[in-house]
Amino acid sequence: MTQKTAIVTDTNSGILTEEAEALGIYVVPMPVIVDDETYLEGVSITYDEFFQRLRAGANVSSSQPAPGDLMEIWDKALEDHDAVVHMPMSSGLSASYESAAALAAAEYPGRVYVVNNRRISVTLRPAALQAKRMADEGVPAAEIARVLERDGLDASIYVTVNTLELLKKSGRVTAAGAAIGTVLNIKPVLQIQGGKLDAYKKVRGMKAAMDTMIQGIKTDRETRFAGRPVEIRAAWSGAEEVGENWRLAVAEAFPDVTVEKDPLPISISCHVAEGALGIGIIPLVPMEGVE
Repeated sequence: MTQKTAIVTDTNSGILTEEAEALGIYVVPMPVIVDDETYLEGVSITYDEFFQRLRAGANVSSSQPAPGDLMEIWDKALEDHDAVVHMPMSSGLSASYESAAALAAAEYPGRVYVVNNRRISVTLRPAALQAKRMADEGVPAAEIARVLERDGLDASIYVTVNTLELLKKSGRVTAAGAAIGTVLNIKPVLQIQGGKLDAYKKVRGMKAAMDTMIQGIKTDRETRFAGRPVEIRAAWSGAEEVGENWRLAVAEAFPDVTVEKDPLPISISCHVAEGALGIGIIPLVPMEGVE
């Protein structure tokens, strides 16, 4: 008998509750803290509401889902499925993976598989959709988890910020470094490969940062992913117009790829502020090699 597997991810994938229902995926709303009050992304606070609060000077931060919230979603999924594959954001960026894995091992052994897919945002979303396709084709949960972990490092994200203010607050940039960067219009370009956020380059001005990110993707495509069909997605934080202009710029650089865009999730925007831009690339994974 074919095993029925539910796919669960969190809103760091850019998939919110309403879309998740249409896709047949379960999603965990990420907690965000605004002026000491906790909200759930896409449930008790919308994207526009978050940025309205941020522009008004609110203090913002992110958190990880409570164990009870995870168990509630897993229990709901297991009512109609034999197993769950849970895909939180990368373990290199949050403790969400470790917390979920420990909970699953203790309370749901053999029923909930927590995957360290090393993805977030524009690379986590396609991975979740890939997992759903495998589940729909009857691939067992353990095999879905194996493939996701096997291919987890096959992705790149580049991101730049328009302001260093929230990175300074989080301690990722020193106050002195933020002051110098603001005066000199320095834009740090950050990179996620292997699930961790690392410095990539520092450039002057947003145009140079955009060009640097696009060149980073071109290099990855020509080296790491040479000869493989790829998916490229643009990301942004804040106004829709900013995101569409960035998507058009990325599409112009990659005319042979259909470039889509996703807003950076609120839980990420808590750290990169408004006006951040990102771009991600992953190879399209064929079903070959799946047992």
